[in-house]
Amino acid sequence: MDYHHYRETLAESLAQSELPFAPSEYRARLDKVRHAMVQQGYDALLLTDPADINYLTGYHTFEVSVHACLVCTPERLVLQVASIETGAAVATALVDEIIGYRWENLDDIITPLADLLAPCQQIGIDGWGSGLRVGVMEALSQTIGRQRFSEAGGVLDAIRIVKRPAELEMLKESARITAAGLEAAIQVIRPGMTDNDIASAGAQALLANGSEFMSLQPIVTSGPRIGVIHVNHKRHIIQPNEPVFLEFGAAYQRYTAPMMRTAVTGTPSQAHAATRDLCRALFETLCDAMRPGNTFDDAARAADALLDPQRDRLFFSGVFGYAVGAQFPPSWVEGTGYIAKGQMRPFEANMVFHLPLCLRLPGQWGVGISDTVVVTEQGGQPITTNDWQLYQAADTP
Repeated sequence: MDYHHYRETLAESLAQSELPFAPSEYRARLDKVRHAMVQQGYDALLLTDPADINYLTGYHTFEVSVHACLVCTPERLVLQVASIETGAAVATALVDEIIGYRWENLDDIITPLADLLAPCQQIGIDGWGSGLRVGVMEALSQTIGRQRFSEAGGVLDAIRIVKRPAELEMLKESARITAAGLEAAIQVIRPGMTDNDIASAGAQALLANGSEFMSLQPIVTSGPRIGVIHVNHKRHIIQPNEPVFLEFGAAYQRYTAPMMRTAVTGTPSQAHAATRDLCRALFETLCDAMRPGNTFDDAARAADALLDPQRDRLFFSGVFGYAVGAQFPPSWVEGTGYIAKGQMRPFEANMVFHLPLCLRLPGQWGVGISDTVVVTEQGGQPITTNDWQLYQAADTP
C-alpha cells in the first residue's frame, strides 16, 4: 500500500492512541497561542521545532532529522510530515489535517505548504529555532513573497516557558527516573572500570524505570576529562583518587528533569570538598533569587558575585540555569530562557530550570552537582532529589 492508504488504515484503529495528554490540555494551549497571535497581528505561525510541534499537537517521533512543520492559524492546525512519519502523526497528534510528502522528494514539500499559507499576509517563523530549513524558506519566499514572513519565535517561547500542572507532573516522573539511573550508575564506580561501564549501568536503570529515548545520552567523564565541557564516555579507565562526573536526564512523555552528581574514588580532597561547597552556595543563592518579579539577570548576578573570587582558577559556562520541558534529540535544553547576566526577563511561577553547576579546573578535574527546580513564590524548589554530597566510591577494584 502507499503512504496514503497506510495513514488511512492506521486512522481506523490507532488515531491519537499515543496522545501524551488529554485533548482538553492541547485545546487550552492552542487557545493561548491563538490569543497571542491575534494580539501580535499574525495570521499564521509556521512552526518547525519538534518541541513546538509536540507542545501544540502531541506529535512525537525519534526521526527528527527530516522536515516537519505545523501551520497554525486561527481556524486550522495542519501538520506536514514525511510519508514515513504519517503513521506516527496519526497515532500521536491532535490536528485538523495531516499532509504527507514523499521523504525522498523534497520538492513535494513546497506546493501544499504554499497553498496553505497563501491566504495569510502575516506569517510568524522562528528563525533561531531548529527545523527551519533554508531551502524551504527560500522556496516559500519565492512562491508567496518574503515580505509575509517575520520573526515570531518569542510567541510560543513566552507560553512554553511557564509549565502547566500536567507538565509539572511529567517533569516529576522524569526526575524519579533520572534519580534511579544516577543511583545505579554511581553505585558501580570502581577504579579499573571504564566510563562506559558506568554509563551502561545508568542507561539500563533509566530504561528499566520507564525512560523513553532520551534527548541526551547519559554523560559520564572522569579526572581531567571533566574539565572539558561536552565530552562523554569513551572507554576511559577510572583511576584511583579521581572524581567521576555524571549528568543524566530521563525522558517521560518527552519531558526531562536533568541532574548532575559527582563521585570520587577514594577520599575526596580538600579542594574537591571546597568546590562542592561553592556549588552548593551557588545553588542556594540562585534558588533564593528565583522568585516572581526578580529577573534572570538578578539571579545570575547574585550567583556570579559568589563565583568572582574563584574566577581566575575555575571555569564556569556563564549560564546558571536553562529552561527545561519537553524536548527531542540532540538536547534537553528547551531554549525558552536562560539564567545569565543580561537576560532581563522576570521569573514567573511554574517556570522550570536545570541549574547546571559544574566548576572545572581545566586540565585537572571538575565537580558538578545540580538539581532541576520550579519557580515558586518562595523561590526555586527542587523537582529532582540530589543530596548535594560528593559520593565516596570504592578506592580499589
